Amino acid sequence: MSLLEINSFAAGRWVAPDANARMIENAVTGAPLGRAGNDALDVQAMLDYARKTGGPALRALTFHDRARMLKALAAHLGKHKQALYDLSFATGATQADHMIDIDGGIGTMFVFASKGRREMPDAHVYLDGEVEQLSRSATFLGQHIAISLQGVAVHINAFNFPVWGMLEKLAPTLLAGVPAIVKPATATCYVTELAVKIMLDSGILPAGALQLVSGGLGDMLDRLTCQDVVSFTGSAQTAFKLRSAPHILRNSIRFVAEQDSLNASILGPDATPGTPEFELFVKEVHREMTTKAGQKCTAIRRIIAPKAQVDAVIEALIARLTKTVIGDPRADATRMGALVSNSQKRDVLEKAAIIGTEAERVFGDPDNFDVHGASASKGAFLPPMLFHCGNPDAAERVHDTEAFGPVSTVMGYRDLDHAIALANRGEGSLVASVITHDPEVAREVALGAGAFHGRLYFNNRDSMKESTGHGSPLPHMVHGGPGRAGGGEELGGVRGVMHYMQRTAIQGSPDILTAIGSKWVPGAAEKPAPSHPFTRTFHELEIGETIRTEPRKITLADIEQFAAFTGDTFYAHMDDAAAKRNPFFPGRVAHGYLLLSFAAGLFVEPNEGPVLANTGLDNLRFMKPVEAGDSIKVRLTVKHKTPRNEEYGEVRWHVTLTSQQDELVAEYDLLTMNAYAS
Repeated sequence: MSLLEINSFAAGRWVAPDANARMIENAVTGAPLGRAGNDALDVQAMLDYARKTGGPALRALTFHDRARMLKALAAHLGKHKQALYDLSFATGATQADHMIDIDGGIGTMFVFASKGRREMPDAHVYLDGEVEQLSRSATFLGQHIAISLQGVAVHINAFNFPVWGMLEKLAPTLLAGVPAIVKPATATCYVTELAVKIMLDSGILPAGALQLVSGGLGDMLDRLTCQDVVSFTGSAQTAFKLRSAPHILRNSIRFVAEQDSLNASILGPDATPGTPEFELFVKEVHREMTTKAGQKCTAIRRIIAPKAQVDAVIEALIARLTKTVIGDPRADATRMGALVSNSQKRDVLEKAAIIGTEAERVFGDPDNFDVHGASASKGAFLPPMLFHCGNPDAAERVHDTEAFGPVSTVMGYRDLDHAIALANRGEGSLVASVITHDPEVAREVALGAGAFHGRLYFNNRDSMKESTGHGSPLPHMVHGGPGRAGGGEELGGVRGVMHYMQRTAIQGSPDILTAIGSKWVPGAAEKPAPSHPFTRTFHELEIGETIRTEPRKITLADIEQFAAFTGDTFYAHMDDAAAKRNPFFPGRVAHGYLLLSFAAGLFVEPNEGPVLANTGLDNLRFMKPVEAGDSIKVRLTVKHKTPRNEEYGEVRWHVTLTSQQDELVAEYDLLTMNAYAS
């Protein structure tokens, strides 16, 4: 079989490896697989291409345009994932591993596409938080906004997830409107190269939005500016070297890191043998030790169990590990494939030897184990290795050494405080899990360990059927952690997008804030509606378009009829003396929901038209009670518009109710779905 020539994509063209390219091996056979790397890449041309071509093209798109682009990319990758599966077997990964890497990466891109459409505006400015009133009469206001950085994101990824590792960074970056230069780990860059080629060949991405470095970055990081971002996944040693470079520090270049992590899993004191929680705990640990041959940044490295249950945990784990078939990842019977390379195998053995100075290996002999359908000596195979640390308080290396493979250590705890202390000895992790059916145990761990872990995963008999697992970062939630884990926060929905945007405080009048944010701010100019706004289509409506209604008088008969009809006979509406004893009411008052109903009657156009449905109210506040004899009138203003699909969009209306003295009685946002066409 001829060697693969793994190319880079730089400044709009594919560049082949040069004479100094690195040789890559097949993880299963140990045989040479391909060559990657070109020391002559013009990195400045790549940066210029991203900044001058990719960036402007992406920033010209709205968040919704970019979200649709992500959705199309994900769908296109989904059509070609079999080719990615076939190539990924050479990394040592099984078909089940491919589902995590390839399908998981595509799924992550779909989630960001959805969040971009649901949680971000069809605009170029993201409003971050509420308007702040900075003056007495509200003519001077403040608002935080986020806008796209005008640089490039350099993504330095790890070897273990060549597809997911790229897409989980790429999705929020592109959604933010920033071009990316992807540098995968060389050991598995051939899978990333194929994924990049599939995306580029689709024609979905604008020119300059995505480039690829298969090999070294050269001096690219020394050419970055304050508008650029480095997002890194890998070892703490490499992260420290990169983030402490004088150029990075001097220019305050954003550096997001996800690195070494001594993740822990705690068996709750209530989870004794025979309970669903005990079986779940053993299953989770086994899965995290063997999935991707333990090459996961979220894998369980420290197994923390009550001292009384340590032997039972070890026995149950050995029973499962014994049945784990190791071998050719293409074989249906294989449950654990190879490590990514023989170099990585050597590294894991070195780290396991360090752990072995403080813990006893109770399962997994790296010199004597079966490999089915492949050669244990030629391929990068190792057995799962389980250690037992009898004195975790005196141990040091068990809590600071990560063997990035199928290696984990069991240790016992005296009480829950001791378990929390042991989990925190890792000095920062991506995730810690707690298997318990006792909510108070979960609360204690959250309070005691939350500061040391980026994610706390609780599971038990109630959630086990639908839970995603200890080691599964989800795009909706933060992926990162403090301390040893790097201090970064990847993913996390829109939080992940914000890494590639600048948060800026704007200050000015209501009209200024309305113009910048494309969202009407109270106090800004109102536009008279040429006709009732409920008769106008989504696209015809303009931000600030307003109608004001005639007043309606509230009578005592209205209040009593509403009480009888709804059954809401709360004393403030029915008993004048009792209401007067309440510090909030002058006497009997109208129901708040009566006022909302009357308000709707004042502003609704009843005939069939573009308004399809009322989908809810937001931010409802009642400011002043209304007595019998008072009147209310309504102001209805188009506040914001958000397209939802090909037929209709959401209109957010600002509604205020005022009394006959023009005092504010209530306000809220009304949400309707409006058709694009009549």
